Amino acid sequence: MHETRDAGNGAQCAIRACLPGDAAALAELYRRSVGHFGPRAYSPAQVAAWAGGISAEKIAACCGDGRHVAVAVAPDDTLLGWGDLEQDGHVDFLYCAPEAEGRRVGSALYDTLETHARAAGMARLYVEASELARHLFERRGFLLLRRNELIVNGVAIHNFSMEKWLTATRGECAG
Repeated sequence: MHETRDAGNGAQCAIRACLPGDAAALAELYRRSVGHFGPRAYSPAQVAAWAGGISAEKIAACCGDGRHVAVAVAPDDTLLGWGDLEQDGHVDFLYCAPEAEGRRVGSALYDTLETHARAAGMARLYVEASELARHLFERRGFLLLRRNELIVNGVAIHNFSMEKWLTATRGECAG
């Protein structure tokens, strides 16, 4: 898959599948993203705990376990962001590089994941969204289910369980 989307402000990004050699760079992008955006809603201790929750090995495993992993790249192949969609409709990761801020890269990635979910016949998407990502998901039609209080690497932090039905739910007509 290699599609070009307008990422806003005249910038273009291509969305492609994760490649075997991407894992280390995607882990670094994750850490930079959390380090840059995280302080807007979380304490320094929370940001440090959150940023430490990924490794290149974990991302390599994600890229090979059957989930759909989409990577956004600039025209010069600079990584701008990435997201994934597990086979049960779970969006586990959606992260953008600091330099992609305001360029709608996160929106382009999410749209790619939802398109894949619909093509695969998934009925529902769900996510545990950070304070920062919550608004992106709300704008995409996700409903807030609950606030989660977690301990990550020994530090208390919160996120939000959210879901979006792609097909009619029980008791509704799909007309």
